[in-house]
Amino acid sequence: MCGIFGYTGEKKAAPLVIDGLKRLEYRGYDSFGLAVLDSDLWVWKKKGKISREKPPVSRRKGRTAIGHTRWATHGEPSDTNAHPHTDCRGSVAIVHNGIIENYASLRQELLGRGHTFRSETDTEVIAHLIEEHSGGDLLTAVRAILPRLEGSYAILAVAEGYEGIVAARQGSPLVLGIADRACVAASDVTALLDHTDRVIYLEDGDVALLLPPGPTIWHGGKRADRPVRKVDWEVEEVRLGGFAHYMLKEIYEQQSVFSTTVRALYAEPVPDVLKDISGITLVACGTSYNASLLCQYLVEEYCGIPVRAEIASEFRYRTPPGDDLVVGVTQSGETADTLSALKKARMHNHATLVITNVLGSTATRVADHTLYMRAGPEISVAATKSFVAELAVFFYIADVASGGRLRQSILSGHEAIGEALLEDLSPAVDICKDAGSIFFVGRGPFFPLALEGALKMKEITYIHAEGYAAGEIKHGPFALLSPMTPVVALCPQAESYPAMVSNIREMKARGVPLIVIGDGKSQELRDIADVLVPLPGEDIVSAVLGSTVLLQLLAYRTAEALGREIDQPRNLAKSVTVE
Repeated sequence: MCGIFGYTGEKKAAPLVIDGLKRLEYRGYDSFGLAVLDSDLWVWKKKGKISREKPPVSRRKGRTAIGHTRWATHGEPSDTNAHPHTDCRGSVAIVHNGIIENYASLRQELLGRGHTFRSETDTEVIAHLIEEHSGGDLLTAVRAILPRLEGSYAILAVAEGYEGIVAARQGSPLVLGIADRACVAASDVTALLDHTDRVIYLEDGDVALLLPPGPTIWHGGKRADRPVRKVDWEVEEVRLGGFAHYMLKEIYEQQSVFSTTVRALYAEPVPDVLKDISGITLVACGTSYNASLLCQYLVEEYCGIPVRAEIASEFRYRTPPGDDLVVGVTQSGETADTLSALKKARMHNHATLVITNVLGSTATRVADHTLYMRAGPEISVAATKSFVAELAVFFYIADVASGGRLRQSILSGHEAIGEALLEDLSPAVDICKDAGSIFFVGRGPFFPLALEGALKMKEITYIHAEGYAAGEIKHGPFALLSPMTPVVALCPQAESYPAMVSNIREMKARGVPLIVIGDGKSQELRDIADVLVPLPGEDIVSAVLGSTVLLQLLAYRTAEALGREIDQPRNLAKSVTVE
């Protein structure tokens, strides 16, 4: 869950690595560092955010360098625990994303052989193991020590007197870029867009030597060819473009994202895997899990097909039922828990499908089939447009499985997003920003949206928030309701409307400040709500999309009012590549 970047070529490497790390700061931002091959091996690292520092690299003319932005797993954030880590002599430097599970025993072995450790990290053992096998050839040393490592890793290594960068990958993403007289590497393709649109996704077990003409890759001791893929993202997509935060930019991109994803899906023949489905099991984490829960409601309602949604990290303790199609949902295609769930499903001989935003990612190689979200790069840690792209795919699945019952609503769904973006949420923000806790409630497919609204609020405002099925509030949570616990209620004109009105009346009787998202013309809702936020559209697609955008904006505006660091909330990382 860290960002790594490396460059070797004809240009001064240090400034390019710093720029690459800034692109990756959303993946890890408690410390950073870089190592430059100059007349010697120079290492500089520091606790904090690279976007707030100016590393002293002006005199460093080396053309090979590696860097890292950290999200702490072993050892607290500090200058010492920051990457890169070096061997005893300071002649080898490595950066690492992942977790070395047997680092404690390796560390004891190395201490017993006289090695000196400086950090508390699991990563440092790798540098010392390489030191014992170096003998002047870094590639040979890295290949020799990899069998000793248990766990996950994406590694970049450099050494004094050795040309180029050695890269290795097992269970953690690593992408190589082929540029003009240069070779670059990163944990995320977004960092490569300034240099090239031609990339290679390393596979588990790959080891590569990066030199300016391009990488040479080995797997199992033999040369391996990996396809060169063209990235269809533009570099402008990873720039702020005048917005205050990436999250706001990405919220406003959702109208286009939904339309793009829908058009692309309907332009292709219906995948065979979606025909004659007897049952579906969805596995996902976080925001993708909330989208999967919503899919469960849609497909069961419109198609009569049994669906269950599972938290991916819990799927290992469950047995996939019957002949279900197992669908993994992962924006990055690298989410460790979702990848494990897909692998388990394949072991049980289930057909597998992945819904992802990154073609060529690990998930696309693990699953039998892929549906591509087309959300473009998403930089803010809090997922917004990837959630809407997932909804687009789920609406499409429900439509094709139901014989086209949702087609017209889907094709016009982007209009509801545009209308929701125009709403002034200031009165609702005034209620939320001073709250100690906030409850989000809904029924039917709007219950998963209540979960997602609560997740967004807690992620970026640090206000405690919980999502509930509205009927469950009186089964315990009622004890927490007070004038200091606002309730955000999703109350569209749907089958659940009468029950929702009863529920929110019960809550209002407990003195809660009540924000209702529903029919803006309803006098009944106006009489109950402290703030009534109009919900655009009348069909299920419009109501879901409009509610989604309003909840995202409510969280964003509340975090803005509180002065939070919106794109990089504390303790969180964008892509969770460890279990």
